[in-house]
Amino acid sequence: MAWQTIESSIQVMGILNVTPDSFSDGGLFQQREAALRQVEQMLVDGADIIDVGGESTRPGAQPVSVQAELDRVVPVIAAIRERFEVVVSVDTSKPEVMLAAVGAGADMVNDVRALQEPGALEACSRLRVPVCLMHMQGQPRTMQQSPHYHDVVQDISRFFVERIAACGQVGIARERLILDPGFGFGKNLQHNVALLSRLDEFSSLGLPILAGISRKSMIGALLGNRPVDGRLYGSVAAAVIAAMKGASILRVHDVLATADAIKLVAAVISNQQRG
Repeated sequence: MAWQTIESSIQVMGILNVTPDSFSDGGLFQQREAALRQVEQMLVDGADIIDVGGESTRPGAQPVSVQAELDRVVPVIAAIRERFEVVVSVDTSKPEVMLAAVGAGADMVNDVRALQEPGALEACSRLRVPVCLMHMQGQPRTMQQSPHYHDVVQDISRFFVERIAACGQVGIARERLILDPGFGFGKNLQHNVALLSRLDEFSSLGLPILAGISRKSMIGALLGNRPVDGRLYGSVAAAVIAAMKGASILRVHDVLATADAIKLVAAVISNQQRG
């Protein structure tokens, strides 16, 4: 994939968790044919990118071994590449998985740990593919235990500046980077709402912003403790707000509803730019 494939228009990234324990769809797409049917449906619904993950990062999640993650994601990525014309992202923090996934056909790396694991920076420097750097305070097992910020947007912005510099030091071109403030990753409800309302402030960093809010606990909380399967409308509303606040990529479970909503957002933004 050429980096230019991720254009200035708003892109919809469909989530494909090939895990037994992801918070929303764990266990649904572990079998290859089920995963491929889901990819086909997401493409029909309007997905621009498919994000394949083999390790749950929900709060309290337990880590998996390198081999287990390889066994989950590499065959699925290879099968997607063989059957479909679509940008494929691998959601991983492990350098071994990054290398194998791109070798199998993945076009970009989406890392919730922002290339902080040993060897991850060097792996992505070798791979020369787009990389999404996400902010997370703590680790999945403990990240929701009293997260604290002086100013959530300023603190995350400083983190991004540090990680962008670290990438530059190993030869990862700035124009290959995407930033994700990490909704729900070491943030409480107030932090998440502040991030969404101030998402446009990250534009000062001059890089594309990815927003992953779909079905997350912040939406459930704002809707009166709504369960995961009742968060569709809240998720779409959050995606629209994020897009209007400058997000370039929206990572979602509900592709059709989000893609439809974003078409209206894109029309309004286009009209504003012409005006």
